[in-house]
Amino acid sequence: MTPFKPVLESLLTCPHCGHRQLETMPTDACQWFYECPHCHVLLKPKPGDCCVYCSYGSVPCPPVQENGKGCCS
Repeated sequence: MTPFKPVLESLLTCPHCGHRQLETMPTDACQWFYECPHCHVLLKPKPGDCCVYCSYGSVPCPPVQENGKGCCS
């Protein structure tokens, strides 16, 4: 069986200004906050999401990719 290999890059989209930024997701920690480099709004996860990547990213965080559970569970 091939070991799980998560996608580590996610395209974050700011809901305030629409700016998109490709970011590398951490594999060993949650990222609860992200400052948009364009409008400087501080993004936080939406209710029920574990991190900003699950709320605003094109790819969910590695733990969600692997087992469906959030990085903070």
